Amino acid sequence: MSDETPQAGDLLVRIGAIVFLVGALATLVTVLPLFLGTRPLPWEFYWVSMLMGAGFLLAGAGVVRSAAAQRRQAEAATAAAPPASPSPSAR
Repeated sequence: MSDETPQAGDLLVRIGAIVFLVGALATLVTVLPLFLGTRPLPWEFYWVSMLMGAGFLLAGAGVVRSAAAQRRQAEAATAAAPPASPSPSAR
């Protein structure tokens, strides 16, 4: 278990990874009959395979959201910092 605080897009990344893995498993199960020479699976399995792309998009949205939150934090920290005084050697 990590002791880091959850960031803005962490939940989206985790959900996206789970959805991606479900889609990848469905893709594997859908393609397997082609190699084994058995009857193809029903068309519903092909639709479930599309979850791979949906999971990838969800995880990507989570990464973008997390990056945007980190950028806002960095800008807020920079704006709150006092201006640097000129060094004596700069005179």
